[in-house]
Amino acid sequence: MNIPYWRLSGFYFFYFAALGALVPYWGLYLKSLGFSEVEIGELFAIIMATKIIAPNVWGWIADHTGQRMQIVRLASLLSVVCFTGVFLGSGFWWLVVVMVVFSFFWNASLPQFEATTMNHLQELTHRYSSIRLWGSVGFIIAVAGLGLALEKFNISILPIVLLVLFAGIWINSLVVPEQSAGHLSNIHEPLREILARKNVLTLLFVCFLVQASHGPYYTFYSIYLEDNGYKRDLIGGLWAVSVLAEIGIFLVMHRLMPKFGPRNLLLTALLLTMVRWLMIAGFIDSLPVLLLAQLLHAASFGIIHAVAIHLIHKYFTGRHQGKGQALYSSISFGAGGALGSLYSGYVWDGIGPAGIFYTSSAVIFLAFIITWKGIRD
Repeated sequence: MNIPYWRLSGFYFFYFAALGALVPYWGLYLKSLGFSEVEIGELFAIIMATKIIAPNVWGWIADHTGQRMQIVRLASLLSVVCFTGVFLGSGFWWLVVVMVVFSFFWNASLPQFEATTMNHLQELTHRYSSIRLWGSVGFIIAVAGLGLALEKFNISILPIVLLVLFAGIWINSLVVPEQSAGHLSNIHEPLREILARKNVLTLLFVCFLVQASHGPYYTFYSIYLEDNGYKRDLIGGLWAVSVLAEIGIFLVMHRLMPKFGPRNLLLTALLLTMVRWLMIAGFIDSLPVLLLAQLLHAASFGIIHAVAIHLIHKYFTGRHQGKGQALYSSISFGAGGALGSLYSGYVWDGIGPAGIFYTSSAVIFLAFIITWKGIRD
């Protein structure tokens, strides 16, 4: 079987390089424009909230046309065009409009590309992590490189860097071949029956809670560090450490999954995620503790995401693959991420920065209890 490994990996590289520039530094850019913590939380929530709708709209179109890569290419191009709006104004409501339109297209591409990747792999789905890890490499290069650059240059360069990376996503999408599932005609089970299963409902709700707990981290971690005296190159280094840990876990997930099973891996990762948020909340002045907390990104994102992608592909077969990946993206990164970004701004404003990470740990504890009771291998 001929897998276009480097073409698939290249898309992940550029997509997550863009994420590595956007997530750690967009909050700092907004802060430089004079926005408050509440406004920053609201603007971040918009990027996440469009994932509630966009992946499902585009997933429905992809499943009915079978042209996933055509949709990925179109969405990637339109996201580049729409993002240029950030150069035309910097007012709050103008950025609201730009972020809504831009992220509606940008958030459409990844779930359909995930489905395309899985269809290229066919029975070799355990190789997913070895392809996806190149996204982590892209994230590290972007976050570490920008951290160093922002020590020398003004953060106003960030939108230019992002525009170049978004263009890279679109250009790479042009060389990835289309690949549809080979067993669509054998699948007749209605989507509502899949969604009625306890395992499926539980998994989607747990993924929602996991990303709700990550909202404060993605939105305010860099600001929290900078407010406590950390320089931007060190902030970029801490982000890079987390993704190095993510790469490490992706390299061994194909061995861990069959050995321990998705349920045990998920439960362990949830416990480690709760510990991670407690460490960030209580030990912001200790660099060694923060380094250890960043290594736990291997669990809080790496293991949980790999398990979720594996189970979604297993639960949503055939013609429902696009819808399954879209639901996972919209419910977790969309609704969960939006809620996390939104509440973090208000909690920061109300009880302080440490409070947002204590709140995150409580959310993860709830996810652990639900997983323990609701998911079986």
